[in-house]
Amino acid sequence: MTSDKTHRQSYEEGLTARREVLGHAHVDKSLSQVSEFARPVQELVTEYCWGEVWTRPGLPRATRSMLNLAMLTALNRGHELGVHVRGALTNGVTEEEIQEVLLQTAIYVGVPAALESFRIAEQVIKEFKGNE
Repeated sequence: MTSDKTHRQSYEEGLTARREVLGHAHVDKSLSQVSEFARPVQELVTEYCWGEVWTRPGLPRATRSMLNLAMLTALNRGHELGVHVRGALTNGVTEEEIQEVLLQTAIYVGVPAALESFRIAEQVIKEFKGNE
């Protein structure tokens, strides 16, 4: 499947998807604090990650979120994991599903990575519930 969208359309759709999943405050903070050095990567992520991949119809957002949790655990990317736990909850992923994804990662990518992800996820879930 090839896209007929322009770069600007992909960026705008990506910005919308990114805000819907991660929240306006998080995205606005990320974009407003970006340096000129890092601006190109923020634009790339918004256009391609969010505008081309997250907007595809092949997987529901909740599934994409669960895949991200597993991959970020495997890569040991704690900060991004926390961001995507919040996004997963926003996308309707349940605490039990997050727990199951992280248990699965313990077996396939290692217990230390999963333990750290459990700690991060638990903290984010507490914060998320506190903001409801």
